[in-house]
Amino acid sequence: MKKTIVMNLVSHASGELIEMLARNAVMQLEGVEVKRRLWKMVRRLDQVPEILSEIGAAPGFVLHSISHSDVREALEEGCRQLNLPYQFALEPLVSRLSEYSCAAVQYHNSSGDAFDEDYYRRVEAMKYTLAHDDGIGSNDLETADVVVVGVSRATKTPTCMYLASRGIKAANVPLVPGAPPPANLLRAKGPLIVGLTINPARLAVIRAARLKSLNDDENTTYADQESLRREITEAKRLFLRCGWPIIDASNRSIEQTASIIIEMLRKRAGDRAEV
Repeated sequence: MKKTIVMNLVSHASGELIEMLARNAVMQLEGVEVKRRLWKMVRRLDQVPEILSEIGAAPGFVLHSISHSDVREALEEGCRQLNLPYQFALEPLVSRLSEYSCAAVQYHNSSGDAFDEDYYRRVEAMKYTLAHDDGIGSNDLETADVVVVGVSRATKTPTCMYLASRGIKAANVPLVPGAPPPANLLRAKGPLIVGLTINPARLAVIRAARLKSLNDDENTTYADQESLRREITEAKRLFLRCGWPIIDASNRSIEQTASIIIEMLRKRAGDRAEV
């Protein structure tokens, strides 16, 4: 028969860290189910009394990530008054690292705040990229950090998703044979615009697999190598005409392509700073 325990999770940020720790810790216990309650963005002293009141109404183990001294002290003192076990999420790691490095422990929120800022920047970047995938939202490309342009199945989407995971707002615009590129793409001045190209033979294999997954046997030009050569040649001509940097993704992983773009962004930012 399984035993149910209550875990009260108190986080100074989004709660992802302590939820992950709690989930993985409980998985190591045999026959235990957990009822979790989470308080997020706990950063002020005036938040603590209400949290303690709710915890007291449904007692359980308290796991927290509060490093700010006065908020942490108030929370832990409240747990002691309620006779409840509590644990700072980074212990005993912090103490062990302190012993190893012979460095004093000085709890503060700066590292946590940096984590929050980075976390929310990545979330916003992912939202942006999803909303600007495959030509969607091409009317506001000026708000992108980078725009990736290329023919269909040239690894634009996975490259942009990887960039978004690094906090970079990435849009991608497909080039359609016989159709002009979006006017807003040609007018965009703010973002870095990068052209992706790919070997026609490799692209033919990728597109043939795509057609097979869709059970589409009627589209004879989509994976035809001669048609692909013309398509890729036209794309390269556009890239050169517009002065956009070109990356050949044929023999590169998504990470390698994204790393080149990240380096381009860094150099671009440095050049602008020098002006």
